[in-house]
Amino acid sequence: MPASTRPRRIGMIVPSSNTCLEPQTYRILGGRTDVTVHFTRIPVTRIALDDSSDRQFDPAVMREGAQLLATADVDVIAWNGTSGSWLGAAHDQELAAEITGATGIPATTSTLAYLEAFREFGTERIGLFTPYTEDVNQQVIASYEREGIKTVDHRALGLSDNESFARVTDDEMRPGSLKLAAAAPDALVYLCTNLYGANITAEIEDTTGVPVLDSVAVTLWHALKLADAPLLEPRWGRLLG
Repeated sequence: MPASTRPRRIGMIVPSSNTCLEPQTYRILGGRTDVTVHFTRIPVTRIALDDSSDRQFDPAVMREGAQLLATADVDVIAWNGTSGSWLGAAHDQELAAEITGATGIPATTSTLAYLEAFREFGTERIGLFTPYTEDVNQQVIASYEREGIKTVDHRALGLSDNESFARVTDDEMRPGSLKLAAAAPDALVYLCTNLYGANITAEIEDTTGVPVLDSVAVTLWHALKLADAPLLEPRWGRLLG
């Protein structure tokens, strides 16, 4: 099938202990046949501010994963992890450039997807919800501040084991989400691609009137944009359609 008529192919590099983003990505796509998503994994098991955690996100490991995805003739490659939100936007900009340099394929990351969404939607003030520890949240807040994004309030669930993030329930997310929305941010950010934030996006938006940007949905949204494919249904985030 000629490249011009076959479905657009999105390649995603996935943290090894992530159990959310693959099923959630296909749930978001629903019955669409114009795009397919293909995954490869790299070892990631914990999120913390130390050298052993940071080494999980080594560009050489990412490059190997990207080169594997390139053999599937994908149209775009995304690092579907939020590590750049505390390591800094420059880290992910360099990573995306390295992936493209090694494969010739356009690349993005969850962090770069968020920054693109913030620019496109005029988002300057956010409420930040994560499963992470308080110190990781503070690093994210400082990193976003350098990009001109102010965090008006935040919630950290205090977890560091990456696999555990996907066990957070909708009921555990609702109270913090509503409190963050009460501060009237430009958007509520669910930051973690192993967090099922998209499950309650439409509910929180309808209840509070505050737009919600979920990591899995935002990363997919940006990958679809780069692949020149139609975007998302409003129920996954009213800004992302």
